[in-house]
Amino acid sequence: MSKNREDIQLEYKWNLDDMYKDSEQIKKDIDFIEGSFDIFESYKGRLSESKEVFYEVLKLMDDTSRVLSHYYVYTHMRHHEDTRINENQAISTKSEMMSTELGKATAYIVPEIISMDEELLNEFLKDEKISHYKKMIDEILRDKPYTLSEKEEQIMAAVSELTSTPENTYEMLTYADMEFPEIMDEEDKKVRLTHFNYSTFIKSKDRRVRKDAFEAEFSTYKKYSNTFASTLFGGIKAEVFNSSVRKFPSAIFASLYSDNISVEVYNNLIASIHDSIPVLDRYNKLRKEYFGLDEMHMYDLYLPMARDFKMEISYKEAQSIILEALKPMGEYYISLIKRAFSERWIDVYENEGKRGGAYSWGSYDSHPYILMSYKDDLNSLFTLIHELGHSIHSYLSRETQPYIYSGYKIFVAEVASTVNETLLIKYLLEKSKDVDEKIYLLNYYLEQYRTTVFRQTLFAEFEKIVHEKVEEGNPMTADDFTKVYYELNQLYYGNSCVVDELVGIEWARIPHFYSNFYVYKYATGFSAASVLSNKILEGGESVERYIEFLKSGGSEYPLDQLRKAGVDMEKKEAVDSSLDIFSELVDELEKLVRD
Repeated sequence: MSKNREDIQLEYKWNLDDMYKDSEQIKKDIDFIEGSFDIFESYKGRLSESKEVFYEVLKLMDDTSRVLSHYYVYTHMRHHEDTRINENQAISTKSEMMSTELGKATAYIVPEIISMDEELLNEFLKDEKISHYKKMIDEILRDKPYTLSEKEEQIMAAVSELTSTPENTYEMLTYADMEFPEIMDEEDKKVRLTHFNYSTFIKSKDRRVRKDAFEAEFSTYKKYSNTFASTLFGGIKAEVFNSSVRKFPSAIFASLYSDNISVEVYNNLIASIHDSIPVLDRYNKLRKEYFGLDEMHMYDLYLPMARDFKMEISYKEAQSIILEALKPMGEYYISLIKRAFSERWIDVYENEGKRGGAYSWGSYDSHPYILMSYKDDLNSLFTLIHELGHSIHSYLSRETQPYIYSGYKIFVAEVASTVNETLLIKYLLEKSKDVDEKIYLLNYYLEQYRTTVFRQTLFAEFEKIVHEKVEEGNPMTADDFTKVYYELNQLYYGNSCVVDELVGIEWARIPHFYSNFYVYKYATGFSAASVLSNKILEGGESVERYIEFLKSGGSEYPLDQLRKAGVDMEKKEAVDSSLDIFSELVDELEKLVRD
């Protein structure tokens, strides 16, 4: 049972007083933010008036956004400490409303910049103070070919409110309306299947439990398949409509455009994965042999190897392990990790009312913060080092970059966290002397590859295929989605597993399909991280280049940042190199299992 927050020792709770010492500071920031709204109104229609006015607007937007971000983060983290406290819920809601108001107050700025005379804008950018905003303005102007008239943009803004309907419908149907049947657990007791306990049952030692859970879960989704198909088709049509109206070549092009990522990166990822399916087959067949199964079914994929082996790791032990595992990063990186531990950047343990999950957050004017619920196990150790990767990335970006360029794109966000995880697994494997422990660790790492690189690429390929079908004018029914998804599973798993018919409906339970062309970033991020971590272990210039990557924030486009760090994601060889590591790990596991 969870403790009350006041019963947890101070050293294990984050220190939000570092953000605001007292209510006077909070009031001062609120007054500044709310006072800026009328000032923004006074500049409307005047950006071309003079370089002084142009600078004043950009500077005010910069300053207001920075202060609001600090307050927004603070209020939400207060709320997440104990979501039952009404006062904290109220202040987090207030910061959300203020954020919406700021968006409305500054809505005219981007359209005015886009419509400005190019010669005049270039003249303004020669000014030393305004040149600071050049990359931001360049990004705005990149959208010019795909920006509509003011009236059309207003219509598109109104339409955009409707595009969230499919995702909302999916969430209500999945989490509020659907009810799963009861199954018999390992002790032959009736248990109601839920979204949360499914992940436990699918890893059960008892194959009957795994099979029952799989069939109950997917059969339930199949009952609602027509509704899910209509919802997903609606979401895809909205995306296709938006890209078509803005005259993007395709929906996938439109989605990748904001990060300046070429469609070639997406296609190369899929091509590399297809080339490596034989290695995935070898891994699955090895697991089948290890478990002594006559056939490997889809419900056997998540069964952990060395399942009777357990690693108990206290939070104190986790700190020591992390400091050793990350030594290749250099002294400065390690000094920041030590600060995270000693200066209470981390909210460590679960308490009543605390938000679930884990994240790294913070504002430009604060140190990073980590929320998690440490459980004295291997997963918690990996969660901690993962979030520390995000935190140090954020710290170095904010320390080095001005506010407007301190945020980094999602495309590179998972690189920093996954590099840390990779260094950790390699450290643990190197130190391990126990065969079962090594099998356990290798299986853990290989499953990260299978679920993050192979599985997410299967998702990405599914998205690509169904979007193309809709762009060609094809209606998509439940049977159509199921056929595409089943055939992809046949391609990825058919040579090593029995691809159970029910897996074809899995598309209906994947929430990421409502965030179009997002999942490929998991696979590319993991691939880049696995290559970079190998370079880091070699030491020398690779470490320095990686640290510079962490410092670059949002000052450059993601592909350029990764190229400078040492991996070119526009080349197929980048993902191939990562999959070579996967193959070597399978070799290592094979030796342990068969010796």
